[in-house]
Amino acid sequence: MADSQPDAPQSLYAAREPIFPRKVYGKFRNLKWAIMIVTLGIYYLTPWIRWDRGPSLPDQAVLIDLASRRFFFFWIEIWPHEFYFIAGLLVMAGLGLFLFTSALGRVWCGYACPQTVWTDLFILVERWIEGDRNARLRLHRQKKWDARKVRLRLTKWVSWLLIGLATGGAWVFYFTDAPTLLADLVTLNAHPIAYTTIGVLTATTFFFGGFAREQICIYACPWPRIQAAMLDEDSLVVGYREWRGEPRKHSRAVEEGAPQGDCIDCMACVNVCPVGIDIRDGQQLECITCALCIDACDDIMAKIGKPRGLIDYMALTDEENERAGKPPKPILKHILRPRTIMYTALWALVGFGLVFALFIRSDIDMTVAPVRNPTYVMLSDGSIRNTYEVRLRNKHGEDRRFNLTVSGDPAIHLTLEGTPYSSVSVPADSMRLQRVYLVAAPGSEAAKIERSEVRLWIEDTSNGDRAYKDSVFNGKAN
Repeated sequence: MADSQPDAPQSLYAAREPIFPRKVYGKFRNLKWAIMIVTLGIYYLTPWIRWDRGPSLPDQAVLIDLASRRFFFFWIEIWPHEFYFIAGLLVMAGLGLFLFTSALGRVWCGYACPQTVWTDLFILVERWIEGDRNARLRLHRQKKWDARKVRLRLTKWVSWLLIGLATGGAWVFYFTDAPTLLADLVTLNAHPIAYTTIGVLTATTFFFGGFAREQICIYACPWPRIQAAMLDEDSLVVGYREWRGEPRKHSRAVEEGAPQGDCIDCMACVNVCPVGIDIRDGQQLECITCALCIDACDDIMAKIGKPRGLIDYMALTDEENERAGKPPKPILKHILRPRTIMYTALWALVGFGLVFALFIRSDIDMTVAPVRNPTYVMLSDGSIRNTYEVRLRNKHGEDRRFNLTVSGDPAIHLTLEGTPYSSVSVPADSMRLQRVYLVAAPGSEAAKIERSEVRLWIEDTSNGDRAYKDSVFNGKAN
């Protein structure tokens, strides 16, 4: 007997099969178009909105000013020490994502995720240039690169690159004055970092939206793995009413004379899916809940005279009720349940806290950092001196003079480095670093004990506004 040849090792990698979604019409497709227009419009146009903040501040409505370490959002100005506002907004974004996912599945992924929005835009351009699904499939399967295929491919890729270039260009405009940067970019006078950033974002947009597409959602994004923890039996997700659709027209059961379901196995739901799945196989990790399969199926049902909803937004509890011949729960009962109410309450609580903090914050502020090396100095007359680095912030649009004082032990008095006075001028909308000395008289209680509590005050001499920071005074017992 001849020796049997060992089996070749099985490959664990499957090459990607490109997906060419068919054009579809319907209310969910129209909703996606509307959201695409709004989100892309906000992204591309926001850096060009002007907002007058006075002569000493930038007039760009939304600006991440890295040079001055500040974030401007219309009338709101966030300083570095107020980063908790940004953290709060991120918490709100996370809670909002949890809320929408628990109520309606991956609606963020299907409608507003940047990957989805730009992929939709790239597919739209591809359809304009190469035609609908069948035409794109024929071009893809055509082995010969004739003049027509080269022309169509180059036109499509150049269009994608221009979209990527606009995407990268819009991003850098958020970090400096947009009209000035645009002039510098055109005249090749911009900083190399600007060109590098635009280049990187152009390349990633071109690759993610044009070639990777659903692979980013399936393999690179962690949210499909997390979303399962956000869903329960009352979450509304895109599903197939199997009890109504089966058996399908071409199934063996129908051939043997069994009653036929509403599904005619036309594959319309599969052909429009941007991730290439068959929703009739049940909920899958790849599904982004874009609902295009609902539009496609509703269109087919209308053509064959069947009621819509064979594929629809539904919950597991709906399936149980409908199989038993009962009507599904009202949509509001699916949405308003303990989990979503809890997420909404937390989201609103964080939002209220941010708004409250925004309205109560002062236009003057300070931070106090004791100099630790050395912790104190003994002067020639026996008094004890501590040194502090004080940062004074003036958030007004004009110069202000701040008077500094100290409270606590009456034996401690305050002096400022560089001036015999107890007040300094702070320029408009800026921060001044001032070295401050606290001196305890010789023989006083503060000079003898290890630590004394002190409070440093600043007062705006023009309107009397005050702010303070607590610190400690180190005596020689230390």
